[in-house]
Amino acid sequence: MKFCVLRQIFKGGDFFMEKRIAVLSIIVEENAQTDKINEVLHKFKGYIKGRLGLPEINEGISVICIVLDAPNDIINNMTGKIGMIEGVKAKSLVR
Repeated sequence: MKFCVLRQIFKGGDFFMEKRIAVLSIIVEENAQTDKINEVLHKFKGYIKGRLGLPEINEGISVICIVLDAPNDIINNMTGKIGMIEGVKAKSLVR
């Protein structure tokens, strides 16, 4: 119960959570989904330290690499939301 109250006070709950450096790799097989990907990235923009996009590398497949400085929960949440988009694969590597 106390954790829920603290989470509301600190708006998101990451006040006490240790931040980690991570790389989020995204492979986009359906370029029509880029708006949905950018919508998720915008929601997490405060944690993004860098972004590299390579459009249409091979037969319509694009690659996006994101460098994050965020708690594990945020990294997992972001990876999951992007990975659930149809035609998109996402994996993260955490230090």
